[in-house]
Amino acid sequence: MRRFVVLSGGIGGARFLRGLRRAAPDAEITVIGNTGDDIHLFGLKVCPDLDTVMYTLGGGIHEEQGWGRAAETFTVKEELAAYGVGPEWFGLGDRDFATHIVRTQMIAAGYPLSAVTEALCKRWEPGVRLLPMTDDRVETHVLIDDGDGGRKAVHFQEYWVRLRAAVPAHAVIPVGAEQSAPAPGVLEAVAAADAVLFPPSNPVVSVGTILAVPGIREAIENAGVPVVGLSPIIGDAPVRGMADKVLAAVGVPATAAAVARHYGPGLLDGWLVDTVDEEAVKAVEADGIRCRAVPLLMTDLDATAAMAREALALAEEVAAP
Repeated sequence: MRRFVVLSGGIGGARFLRGLRRAAPDAEITVIGNTGDDIHLFGLKVCPDLDTVMYTLGGGIHEEQGWGRAAETFTVKEELAAYGVGPEWFGLGDRDFATHIVRTQMIAAGYPLSAVTEALCKRWEPGVRLLPMTDDRVETHVLIDDGDGGRKAVHFQEYWVRLRAAVPAHAVIPVGAEQSAPAPGVLEAVAAADAVLFPPSNPVVSVGTILAVPGIREAIENAGVPVVGLSPIIGDAPVRGMADKVLAAVGVPATAAAVARHYGPGLLDGWLVDTVDEEAVKAVEADGIRCRAVPLLMTDLDATAAMAREALALAEEVAAP
């Protein structure tokens, strides 16, 4: 049985995983999920990226949004707003609240996030093993101007959801990452993998935050297996979201070649760019990373599965003597 490890953020990673399951139905897939987006709201621990993967692969996602539950209602949110309890800018639905209540209760009872995630997945049966990157608290913050000539750090969710990334980001800080440790099973999964895949997730606040957990990057670099990524940038713009804003914060241009260079040849063995960025292939290969241009728009499940097959084919090509 082939074993693959995927470092995943939310929407892009979850949709890619759905295609990977179609492309390799008999493979054992372990997902290392980003928890830097986690936030505490209304006394509850919310894990947006883990839940997006779980809901998407388990058939409960709001397909049009790519996040949140299907057939969602917002009665609790409206009642909280009536009491003047915020924040109103982060919309938790009624069905979604149940997940966060269960998670928070289990954590309060002493269960680590990895055990809680495993328990939640028993309901959804996502068809992959979903692991948080760490059981420790890590929260990504973004440094922005405070309006008074200084700067302040805000939680990534506030920057992304409330501010819509409309203000410049000067730095991205995964708070707590340096003191964190990989969750149980993470390093073991990497060591046993036949390939490691970076889906078209945000390279700074999704995949980058996972790699900031001490030991994970080193495990991938030393695993001796192909590491293949898919560009989240097509035609010098993010496929979805505002990745260009956080790329700018770390000094990386929003191009497919620049993101590959950001990861680096010490980490990446292969890189897929979209056909519109075919001219980037030579630049990426000049950096020591095998590169191919293929269609990278996840327009439907068949197209996404085709992307996954291209990633696996490149991994086999890289691994060939």
